[in-house]
Amino acid sequence: MAAALYSLALLRSCGAGGVRAFAIPRSSSRALASVKFVPPLRFQPRRRSFCVKATSSEEDAAKAAAAVADTGAPTIFDKIIAKEIPSTIVYEDEKVLAFRDVSPQAPVHVLVIPKLRDGLTQLGKAEEKHSEILGQLLYAAKVVAEKEGILDGFRVVINSGPSACQSVYHLHLHVLGGRQMKWPPG
Repeated sequence: MAAALYSLALLRSCGAGGVRAFAIPRSSSRALASVKFVPPLRFQPRRRSFCVKATSSEEDAAKAAAAVADTGAPTIFDKIIAKEIPSTIVYEDEKVLAFRDVSPQAPVHVLVIPKLRDGLTQLGKAEEKHSEILGQLLYAAKVVAEKEGILDGFRVVINSGPSACQSVYHLHLHVLGGRQMKWPPG
């Protein structure tokens, strides 16, 4: 019989689609009755860290979003642009809006979007007429990195299509930084 039971504390996101969880040993009165307990030398419990992947729900959400991607219906980003949904805006100009992600995957996680979709629901649908806004989005990502103090190291991610788990069909860039990035990304 084990002398310790483990409790899990879910703390924060971990990589692509995971949640970091810590297993913390705790004593059980039943376990203590049958096993001689030797207190640990350290006062803090040992923690074991591991990632719990949540890919199936993300994949399902991406497939559901893809089914209505080209209907022209307003996205959550259209509502943020119209100020119908509150957001923490980091950068804005006449063509681009950047705001903090509500589910950050890094200490700095900002989304950069074009204010006008113009059929640009995903990078895979880009046409030559979109080349100017695509350049403006990348430049805005650099400006965001500078404002956030991560210009020395940041990542720009674009998820394009259901296989990449794109869940909002309004082209957007993720600017991630503030921690050491790993390779390969996911």
